[in-house]
Amino acid sequence: MIVITVFIHRRLHSPMYFFLGNLSFLDIWYIITFMPTILGGLLPEGKTISFTSCIMQCFFAGFLLATECWLLMAMAYDRYLAICFPLHYTKVMDQQLCLQLAGISWLSGFLIASCVIFPIQQLHFSKLNTIDHFFCDLGPLIQAACSDTSVVEIDIFVVSVFALLIPFPVIIVSYTFIISAIIKIPSAIGREKAFSTCSSHLLVVGIYFGSLITTYSMPKTGTFLRIGKVSSLLYTTATPLLNPIIYALRNKAIREVLGSALRKT
Repeated sequence: MIVITVFIHRRLHSPMYFFLGNLSFLDIWYIITFMPTILGGLLPEGKTISFTSCIMQCFFAGFLLATECWLLMAMAYDRYLAICFPLHYTKVMDQQLCLQLAGISWLSGFLIASCVIFPIQQLHFSKLNTIDHFFCDLGPLIQAACSDTSVVEIDIFVVSVFALLIPFPVIIVSYTFIISAIIKIPSAIGREKAFSTCSSHLLVVGIYFGSLITTYSMPKTGTFLRIGKVSSLLYTTATPLLNPIIYALRNKAIREVLGSALRKT
């Protein structure tokens, strides 16, 4: 509904809603990629997945994860320009720049995932393997390999710098400037209005990156492994389900447009 609404209604043809439409489209692929496997794992007989399907799911996991990180960075940059440089915002953040930032996000996700999947395909796996996870994630898949994984682990570390360690600091710096600019606004109404435009995005960033850091920074043994498995559900299922609710219910323009469309039907 958000994707269609942003595409159809001219009132929502602005950079903020353009990126929101991209994020909503990405969330659809999260559910398509992970939910069938997760629900299948809840069955009494468990879930069996072929090696090819496991590799493909692992690829899409990396692709979606990296793309969302870069999209959230683009959205943070958009809010930074809108709040810190309001007079220059429409000139700088034009349609061409929006398309470039979105294109870079999707392309970066594809390239990052491709760089990870290729060396994983070179690993050797025994005929009988059980992955202790809800889906084919990188960590459990590498642990199931019976060959040397040092090269793959170095490769994953390098690409993770581009996937996580570039977007996250940019987002932090952007919101540092944003909060500083909001504090300097003289009127309380102005501060509230400025903060409301970026609070939803900040909430999504906190949930998403918090779950990623929890999942991939903990040791993969014992209790930490179980905590990592649970936290992985946040960015694979909970976050995509919460994003539309957070953005739709907390955004006045989207509520009004959706309400008008529902009344007409």
